[in-house]
Amino acid sequence: MEKVNFKRMDEGTPEEYQFLHEREVEFTKNVSERILEALKNLDNSLPGYRITRLQHSLQSATRAEEDGADVELIIGALIHDLGDELAPANHSQLAATIIRPYVREEVTWIISMHGLFQMFYFGPEDYQGEEIGINKSLRGKLKNHKWFESCDRFCRDWDQMSFDPNYPTKTLDYFKPLINEIFSREPFDPKYVTSPEFSL
Repeated sequence: MEKVNFKRMDEGTPEEYQFLHEREVEFTKNVSERILEALKNLDNSLPGYRITRLQHSLQSATRAEEDGADVELIIGALIHDLGDELAPANHSQLAATIIRPYVREEVTWIISMHGLFQMFYFGPEDYQGEEIGINKSLRGKLKNHKWFESCDRFCRDWDQMSFDPNYPTKTLDYFKPLINEIFSREPFDPKYVTSPEFSL
């Protein structure tokens, strides 16, 4: 069989679904390569900064590693802006969805919320940014959340700091083994993901 015959899902045979399942398993094994390609595409998004989105992502991951973060947070820092190109209005949630099957819930939550937390760091303390739709106080609604401090650290020490063209930033090739380590995990493996029903 090269292709299924059905035109509607409810007409598919068990043999056809077994055939598709085997191909999906093989396709999923290559997710690391697709993550690498998506990261490379960040070199062509959001102009105007002194460095590209890829350089920003690499710099964020470099800072996370130098700060002693574990591999899940390092890769979270690396992929946190993957949604910029296709989901600029909710890029954080898209990136969180990508990494969610492979890491602990804390990392997923941080990536999902980083866009909201990041607003706090837009400009100096007295700048509010209302004229461009910034609300620096939104994160305050989450101040009692168990991962508030983790997300603030992510934004304060890694994300908002990573726009420096002179910072000694590690390369995408450097991070490739870590990408493979995370994205070669079995999706929703309970060793890493404690609650597959976790909802953002």
